[in-house]
Amino acid sequence: MALLETRKLTAFYRDFQALFGVDIRLEEGETLAIIGANGAGKTTLLRSLSGLITNQPGHILLDGRPIGAMPAPDVVAQGIAMVPEGRKLFPSLTVEENLQIGAYGRSGSGTWTLGTVYDLFPVLKERRNSPGTALSGGQQQMVAIGRALMSNPRVLLCDEISLGLAPVVIKDIYAAFPRIREAGASIIIVEQDIGQALKVADRVYCMMEGRITLSGMPGAISRDDIHAAYFGAHAR
Repeated sequence: MALLETRKLTAFYRDFQALFGVDIRLEEGETLAIIGANGAGKTTLLRSLSGLITNQPGHILLDGRPIGAMPAPDVVAQGIAMVPEGRKLFPSLTVEENLQIGAYGRSGSGTWTLGTVYDLFPVLKERRNSPGTALSGGQQQMVAIGRALMSNPRVLLCDEISLGLAPVVIKDIYAAFPRIREAGASIIIVEQDIGQALKVADRVYCMMEGRITLSGMPGAISRDDIHAAYFGAHAR
């Protein structure tokens, strides 16, 4: 049984259909990368998994249990946390207050506390009393990841965490992921940076126009395969 899976997942924004029968599986301890061009449906998929878009109950399963119709706070309580695109920090709160928000509603104890988040990202301890939005883009991304970890998730969803960041900063942020996995979280990463996605993922799904067009292990997928799945079989 997969830790998390979708079965024929569809999603709509009013009359606009954004996902068409999407099937993915995330195993315990695994990192999945979801790649695709802008508008492919990647963020919609994560919003569905996190409960921000309501779906049919049986279209999303956690440990075989249907969670597709659960609202976002209940999904967090079940162990799924999201690092949203654009970070979405609370501008009126300090770094530490932004982190503490992530622990709201969690049940029980786990690896991630303020102390362990500060161990993971030491610069945040130095800046803990600063407004979250006074930090650099990379530091803000660390806060967003730390905030999600504070719920002690079993599944961490990361939406475009490298967007707009310098390569050296991206490298520092991704260096934290082995430790996050060791602490018990399985990870789904949405990335436009194909090279970065292939480096960190155990398996990759490519999306185009709301559908899965390719899946497999990074070492078994050729650049031509990815190009065709990304842009369409007839793209040049």
